[in-house]
Amino acid sequence: MSSREDETLARAAVAALTGQLELTPKPGLPDPRDLGARATRRDLCSLRWSAKALTPGLAAMVAAARRIGGPTPELRTELGAIGRSTEHSVTLAGGGHRGALWVLGFLVAAAALDPGAKGSEVAATAKRIAAHPDRRAPRRPSRGSSMSAKYGAAGARGEARAGFPHVRRALDALAASRSAGASEPNARLDALLTVMSTLQDTELLYTAGPHGLRHVQAGARGVLEAGGTATEAGHAALAAFDDDLHTRAWSPRGTGGLLAGALFVDSLPVVVSSPVRVAA
Repeated sequence: MSSREDETLARAAVAALTGQLELTPKPGLPDPRDLGARATRRDLCSLRWSAKALTPGLAAMVAAARRIGGPTPELRTELGAIGRSTEHSVTLAGGGHRGALWVLGFLVAAAALDPGAKGSEVAATAKRIAAHPDRRAPRRPSRGSSMSAKYGAAGARGEARAGFPHVRRALDALAASRSAGASEPNARLDALLTVMSTLQDTELLYTAGPHGLRHVQAGARGVLEAGGTATEAGHAALAAFDDDLHTRAWSPRGTGGLLAGALFVDSLPVVVSSPVRVAA
């Protein structure tokens, strides 16, 4: 795999993130209606711009995986260092996407280790990378780690160590909606709501507490149980759910990054090259 192919894989990940941003209506999340920084407090134009700042870091993660050749402790440590440097670059570009960076970072590294893999295979390789501790990670607590400790939520770290179950659920939802004849935007919205209906979103726990989390999960399930976003009843339920989160100013931010991860994996294989043997 060449440096150009490294960047191709990174650009595919950023394209998946941008595709998630462009999807509308996304309850509580930035979308094309947010040119005026609606309830999400994030202007979509700035989020599009800062998403591009992830490209060099993601390409570096691909190159590291290709060079090291397996889901080793060394690779986990290097991904952590690259990720923290990329977080700084994204902050300078306007901020946002912290969760998406780590989801996509593990997944691009996994894809680089096993070119041609799709779906659960990529998630399984990412799980093997995430199983190792990041020994150079700062020891200061984050919102996510605090909520994980307080409520027992898996958080981003637990999601990765479990092999991204919500990415896999989103992929299943995409396939099911497409098979049922839904348009691509509706299939993606159904996948987003599938994630939202079960994810223990630590950012949402921080801002809205356990009651707010259960309220959001129930709202997402309500849209799906009404038939999904492609149906008249589901569309009406989605509009009501969107209005509700807008009024409450609640944002289930973790779901957006996981949907971006699913869209990236769904786009694979992006790079065709000789496989890298994944070490046990």
